[in-house]
Amino acid sequence: MPVSVSGPAGAGAEGKGLSKKLFIKTWGCQMNVYDSARMADVLAPLGYRPVEEPDGADMVILNTCHIREKASEKVFSELGRLRTLKDRKGSSGDRMILAVAGCVAQAEGEEIVARAPYVDLVFGPQSYHTLPEMVARAARAAGSLLNTDFPVESKFDHLPDDTGAQQGISAFLAVQEGCDKFCTFCVVPYTRGAEFSRPVAQVVAEAERLVAGGALEITLLGQNVNAFHGEGPDGRSWGLGRLIRRLAEIDGLARIRYTTSHPRDMEDELIRAHAEVPQLMPYLHLPVQAGSDRVLAAMNRKHTADDYRRIIDRLRDICPDLALSGDFIVGFPGETDTDFAETLRLVNDVRYAQAYSFKYSPRPGTPAATEARPVPEEVKTQRLTALQQLLDAHQFAFNQGFIGRTVPVLFDRKGRRDGQLMGRSPWMQSVFAEAPERLLGRIVPVRIAAAYGNSLSGSVETGEFVLSPPRGAAAGEPVEALA
Repeated sequence: MPVSVSGPAGAGAEGKGLSKKLFIKTWGCQMNVYDSARMADVLAPLGYRPVEEPDGADMVILNTCHIREKASEKVFSELGRLRTLKDRKGSSGDRMILAVAGCVAQAEGEEIVARAPYVDLVFGPQSYHTLPEMVARAARAAGSLLNTDFPVESKFDHLPDDTGAQQGISAFLAVQEGCDKFCTFCVVPYTRGAEFSRPVAQVVAEAERLVAGGALEITLLGQNVNAFHGEGPDGRSWGLGRLIRRLAEIDGLARIRYTTSHPRDMEDELIRAHAEVPQLMPYLHLPVQAGSDRVLAAMNRKHTADDYRRIIDRLRDICPDLALSGDFIVGFPGETDTDFAETLRLVNDVRYAQAYSFKYSPRPGTPAATEARPVPEEVKTQRLTALQQLLDAHQFAFNQGFIGRTVPVLFDRKGRRDGQLMGRSPWMQSVFAEAPERLLGRIVPVRIAAAYGNSLSGSVETGEFVLSPPRGAAAGEPVEALA
């Protein structure tokens, strides 16, 4: 679902007394959301402040995702609408800088330049730290500026020191990028590049800034986040489990999550962290894609269905209340009814609390795109319907198990109705309850009264204690004193 980046202008904008409007539209994963926020940080010293709508903006960036079907067509459709706004602004003597960023830009940059020459900037996800230079060059030159090279230096080494300071109560923090797995259906290795891990000191410093800015929860991001092996302060390589333990030492950081993981990178130390680090939430997104060993081999996943089951068993042995989430692709080339039945069997064995499922669609340039055994579209649709019905039933049953329980909820936004707040449980469920706005940004016990397919509802337990104190309140202050 597309989202826009909005928030306060950076200090650089105030310091120069400038006011330029920046609109960023983001498709895709949390990493893209993180990247969009970082683009806003990079552009703030030039006077750009985020706005909610593209009309009248001085710069518009489409931060694109190449994972979903017809991704490039959606981009060109959006560009057609934006061209009208760009022309309107130009007719009044002003200029809109129009940019395409992200994975579609990386994979199809030359086509974008050819089909939409009115686009000023086209750049990949590894080069947005050079945005000030690109903007300056675009102001001097006619035509499109294309920048899809993979730079030698890490973009993270060139971002502003105050990067991430405005993310809010729940924040994203990229610790790893790229992928070396080369699943046959996936474009990520070609658009994000090889696996790269940030140094531990850099990650910790950014996490400390986020917490100082009000974050209670941080989600660590990476294409294969559990492949993290960043250089530690001792000069040795640290895995994700050790990094999580270090982040848990940050005063005020109440919750840690990470996504997305690969089964081949679930190391022992990371598994143990799920039992030993209280700040690590009991929720894990661990995509498997299929339950058939034959299909997994064709996908180049390099693990079997039973390998995956054994990992889940180990995790649940040490963390019995762990909630699992997964990804599934149905209709992969050559998938038979028997293969699909194996996927349903795995789903029944694992019983996911949440899951994402899609029909296979070929991505140009990937090995699977040349496979000559396509599954008929109507069969894909039937299989996806059957799979989603099963996944939905398991998710609803999981949520039903919380009725009557009291769970800690981090309220991070207002609800749809007046007097209602919404937040997340440790198991990633959306929870809503009648509560005063003063509880926004707090972790509060909520007694669950009802469960739905995608959410829970309940009431604040006013007789119990806040699980993390609000700013300016003493630890252990009762909720009723805050109402």
